[in-house]
Amino acid sequence: MRGVITGAMLAALEDLGLHRAFDAVYGTSSGAMNAASFIGGGIWRPLQIYWNHLRTRRFVDARRFFTGDVLDLDYAFDTVLGELEPLDYDSVLDSKVPLHVALTLVDELRTDVVSGFESKQDLVDALRATTWLPVAVRGTATFRGKRAIDGSILTVHPYRMALADGCTHVLSLSSRPIDASSFELPLTRSFWRWRLDQLEPGLAEANALAMRDYRQDRPALLDWSRSPDQPPYVLDIALLPGMPSVTPYELRAERLITAGRWAHNVLTAAIEDEDPEVLRTAVRFTRTEGDSRL
Repeated sequence: MRGVITGAMLAALEDLGLHRAFDAVYGTSSGAMNAASFIGGGIWRPLQIYWNHLRTRRFVDARRFFTGDVLDLDYAFDTVLGELEPLDYDSVLDSKVPLHVALTLVDELRTDVVSGFESKQDLVDALRATTWLPVAVRGTATFRGKRAIDGSILTVHPYRMALADGCTHVLSLSSRPIDASSFELPLTRSFWRWRLDQLEPGLAEANALAMRDYRQDRPALLDWSRSPDQPPYVLDIALLPGMPSVTPYELRAERLITAGRWAHNVLTAAIEDEDPEVLRTAVRFTRTEGDSRL
């Protein structure tokens, strides 16, 4: 559900008239789904899927933890994106701006960045695989005959994929807030590592190394005043301290919408070169007034 953050940031890019300003778009997990909608011709309508369709127990239900999948990806892809709010896959396939989707290849313990999709089904398979979160969905997805799961397992920050392809100017949109110093409790972390190694021995350690790299990279990327002397230039946008964020399993519509509003504001401030302190002041004001809205 944290994808509502990056989805709202993409909506801000649309509002600023920048939706055609990119040579390529990269994404993992829900970020890849948002990127597909962005490329396909509009993110605002798909954005409301988070609070209108995905916050129901039809999609996410912790009571299914021991009996089935916590996340029902069949519902998300077949019912929501196939019938209720159809994703325009053809527009993505025909777009001059390529979509790059990151998958974790389980047996090979590496990230595979896929583009140039062979068909609509090939694109659907890639998107399904990159959203296949191991703890919430049993087993693995299959992409082109290989076992695959969530792309963020081994590539936490998609900007690395862009740099590997030779991109020199990268705008990175992050669903994790700036002040996210810890991502899970010790017990949860132990279970997570066990679950990954159940899929493939060594996958947990590879994930830990990816998270280490992420924590090392992030401070510099989040410094809006940073001006490198030479490319690559990377700017990472994330929610500021004190702003309402969301958990992966957030079910409150108000929380999702409020976090999306703040994400939209942060992206707009960064692009228009506004002082982030103005947003921090707004955070303090709304907390004082007891209002969660800007």
